[in-house]
Amino acid sequence: MKSKSQAAGGDAQVAAAFTALDHLATMVAIVRPDGHCVFANAAFEHVLGLSRRSVLRGSLFDWFVDPQRLRDTVTAVMRNDYATSRLEAQLKRPVGAHGDVLPVHVIVNQMDRANPFSADSPSRDTVVVELVEIEQQTRQDREERALDQAQANKELIRNLAHEIKNPLGGIRGAAQLLEMEVESRALTEYTQVIIQEADRLQALVDRLLAPHRKPHVVSDVNIHEVCERVRSLILAEFPRGLTVMRDYDISIPDFRGDREQLIQAVLNIAHNAAQALSERIAVGDACITLRTRIARQVTLGKQRYRLALDLHIEDNGPGVPESIRDRIFYPLVSGRDGGSGLGLTLAQTFVQQHQGMIECESVPGKTNFKIVIPLP
Repeated sequence: MKSKSQAAGGDAQVAAAFTALDHLATMVAIVRPDGHCVFANAAFEHVLGLSRRSVLRGSLFDWFVDPQRLRDTVTAVMRNDYATSRLEAQLKRPVGAHGDVLPVHVIVNQMDRANPFSADSPSRDTVVVELVEIEQQTRQDREERALDQAQANKELIRNLAHEIKNPLGGIRGAAQLLEMEVESRALTEYTQVIIQEADRLQALVDRLLAPHRKPHVVSDVNIHEVCERVRSLILAEFPRGLTVMRDYDISIPDFRGDREQLIQAVLNIAHNAAQALSERIAVGDACITLRTRIARQVTLGKQRYRLALDLHIEDNGPGVPESIRDRIFYPLVSGRDGGSGLGLTLAQTFVQQHQGMIECESVPGKTNFKIVIPLP
């Protein structure tokens, strides 16, 4: 039997070997059959709101609402009944940290018995327990669906725009030739209608195709300069009854990007918000808030980023109509009479071209668009 000092030394060996797990977004712990944590990664510390030393002092089972299910699962995996086992559980968090219960998906895996430790290593008596926040998993699934849908929209728009563009030029040209041949002023007015409507459709097609071009002018972008430009444009158009609040984290670093595209993306969202606030503007009670924060250990498009910009455009309007809430980023979908339905589609495309994403949460009285973009 090993002494306590030998066991402690073995635990230190295991912990040192698994420091790479600190780079993972999910919570990972190396656990003994009795629940003692040999190692807990940085994500585990962050979620629990405790230091690693505090986590390692106790049993992993103590952090669960129903510890017996996890205890039985760990035992079964240790006995080699299963190589991997999964279950749903509720993780308790200390009152001093977050003070609530977090639903998680638990994955218990056997350790690789042959590598990287020797036969008498304590790793042979441990399992890997991975905890994935159910909300995080749902968000990642939603992210993947949004990316797939955006790609499908892009192909649809590109094909549709080209199909419209070619005959449109012929229609306009024929109308011009007809106008040159006819002498009647009344008929000339009709040809002008054809030409003007063809030009309007051409402008719409150009707007549909524009966001699919890659950023042209890439430079260092200060997100607060972008926000200030948008703020000045919105207040110039809505000088009375609308307040645009600033809530900036000035420590956010510059990043490489297309400044004009990002201005357009934020402006489209803020302009939609201002138009939705028309009733509150009339009584002087309309407010848009531009908020910037730094997000850490963010996964975007299946890629992990240490830091990311977290930009919120929030308003106190009536909210996005429930009938279109799931489709607001689709092209030609608008909740406003006379709207083109392209503003949010363009915003999403511009942000995605910066490896970022947009999410929307909306209830009556509060709508929040969140833009996340990787930082260097």
